[in-house]
Amino acid sequence: MENQYGICRVAVAPLRAEPSDKAEIVSQLLFGEHVEIIQKEERWWLIQNGYDGYEGWMDFRQLAPITQSQFAEMHDCKLLAPLSFNSVLTAADGSFYHLSPASNLPYLTDGYCYAGEEKFKLGFEAHDSSKANFKSEIESTAKFFQNVPYLWGGKHLFGLDCSGFVQTVFKMLNIKLHRDASQQAEQGELVGFLAECKPGDVAFFDNAEGKITHVGIMLSPNEIIHSSAKVKIDPIDDQGIFNKELGKYSHKLRIIKRFVE
Repeated sequence: MENQYGICRVAVAPLRAEPSDKAEIVSQLLFGEHVEIIQKEERWWLIQNGYDGYEGWMDFRQLAPITQSQFAEMHDCKLLAPLSFNSVLTAADGSFYHLSPASNLPYLTDGYCYAGEEKFKLGFEAHDSSKANFKSEIESTAKFFQNVPYLWGGKHLFGLDCSGFVQTVFKMLNIKLHRDASQQAEQGELVGFLAECKPGDVAFFDNAEGKITHVGIMLSPNEIIHSSAKVKIDPIDDQGIFNKELGKYSHKLRIIKRFVE
């Protein structure tokens, strides 16, 4: 099959493990994210996200077609929906799209962005991630998402999983992370001790079998913000995250990684 490409034309689209509405949601696409189409089964298309390489099945009607050159150009999209609950696009028919932070705004020109041939008017000021200052903005960016509920596979304002939360925060600050916690753990530079942590370091946690299953962002050597039931701040020590509601340690610390010196 010839290479074919698309762009997400809805505010959020589920990526599923199988070509079925009943299948597990493994991740999501946000508006403006670009994909390569790998396989087609009627209305279900298997796609690979151009940003992080993640694969999943989606309804093709949630995509608009783009060319291979457009797909390549979108790898460097730095203009994003800002940290806001009121980022509204207006389509040509006058209908509204409510975007989550970190949604791409492709080909933004004179207040309009484009998803394929479709034109959308911005009702907000775009966030330029290339101008972000990681050290001064990491804490406020992460805390913006406080109390967003946990959702397996979630990447949007009304549901985030642990790695989706970390990936989204870092995307706003112009740092590209992989999608899953185990994949993110392969990136960055190792931090030797918890006491050496700086705000923005990323902590990873494993299960009884030694597999990385959880991730969060360090705010200090003794506090972490992460998505577990909801995005929240919890105490952390050398053993891991202590959950006050459970009255016990909920996640066992494995490693800490640094992405900005």
